[in-house]
Amino acid sequence: MRTRASAHVCSAHRRTTVAAALLVLAGGLAGCSSATDGSSGSGGADGPGAASGSGSESARPDPVRLSTSFTDTDTAAVPIDAPLAVSAEGGTLDTVEVTSTTGALSGKVAAGTWTSSDRLEPGTDYVIKASTTRSDGRTVERTRSFHTVDLTLDEQTFASIAPLDGETVGVGMPVVVTFDLPVTDRALFEKHMSVTSTPAQRGSWYWLSDREAHYRPASYWKSGTDVSVDLDLNSLPAGNGIYGQESRSIDFRIGDSVVSRIDVRAHTMRTYVNGDLARTMPISAGKPGWETRSGTKVIIEKFRRKRMDAATIGVDKDDPEYYNLSNVPYAMRVTYSGEFLHGAPWSVGSQGSANVSHGCVGMGLADAKWLYDRTSRGDVVEVTGSRRQMTLENGYGDWNLSFADWKSGSALS
Repeated sequence: MRTRASAHVCSAHRRTTVAAALLVLAGGLAGCSSATDGSSGSGGADGPGAASGSGSESARPDPVRLSTSFTDTDTAAVPIDAPLAVSAEGGTLDTVEVTSTTGALSGKVAAGTWTSSDRLEPGTDYVIKASTTRSDGRTVERTRSFHTVDLTLDEQTFASIAPLDGETVGVGMPVVVTFDLPVTDRALFEKHMSVTSTPAQRGSWYWLSDREAHYRPASYWKSGTDVSVDLDLNSLPAGNGIYGQESRSIDFRIGDSVVSRIDVRAHTMRTYVNGDLARTMPISAGKPGWETRSGTKVIIEKFRRKRMDAATIGVDKDDPEYYNLSNVPYAMRVTYSGEFLHGAPWSVGSQGSANVSHGCVGMGLADAKWLYDRTSRGDVVEVTGSRRQMTLENGYGDWNLSFADWKSGSALS
């Protein structure tokens, strides 16, 4: 599990973008100022420097003050849920630099206002340095500092992503984003969660809960696709006083198409590699009362050897159905509830003719090794012949909804 950042020290690697509209209010706090004519002042305004004319009747130029998107009363705890805006009163804004211990804040001047393209970091000291042109043509520099609101870990939600950066996965692999604190403003977050693929394939997000969102294409990924995920969530308000802790981005690749089709009534499994039938295998699936679920499943994780204890699926040790098998070979998990594809040398006599397991799909060692060596996380397992149905939340059950129903689970639908 990834260690989260300190509540008062923010990562220099967080990448962010503008998320909300601003109210630009006048502010009078300034740290220091200077002008090219040598005049100086306090409170953010010009000092008694010379006017543009030489006579005593000449009007003094208007003082230059900086206005920001927060009020003076905010300076001890400037909110982070909107971009920073800086403008100048009594002069024309030329350049703005905003720096902190985490680095420079990017932005640009347009229509007389500098607006940041990044959101602010919490618990951070910032310094604004602005160069302006006064009404008399003189250059005046202004400096202003502020501190952003401090956030605890209980006020920041961190996003974990599957698959891993750089991983090669199967054609059924969804993008799985899990938050450690709830996101109540799902629509705002989803607007900042993007998935792009080469070649391009249309897809959609689906929120299983306020802590988990999945993305899948309309149909299985095309083999060889490159996928990029960008979560621009740093300092983004999640609702109920919670903010995104960090922006995340990963890239992964889709490998060969490996789709296994299991008929529990015929006790067979046929595996297709890139559309071609590669192997037909006799299997034994779940017996009555322990039926293997029908539906589309995806390999979640793989184990060369795996202990399987019936207590994990609710079977008491005194129950005749209890088992505890050590070192089950070539185990490939397809549900959270405990269904695997695996080698089962103890049921070879039933494979191809009877279903005798507690829900797993067992096969001979040679077939299990062959399948294990050719599969990746995200490969597809399609099961038919059972009245017991796969559910959306029991593993990567994403493909058990039509794409039309899947899109209805988007916060932006």
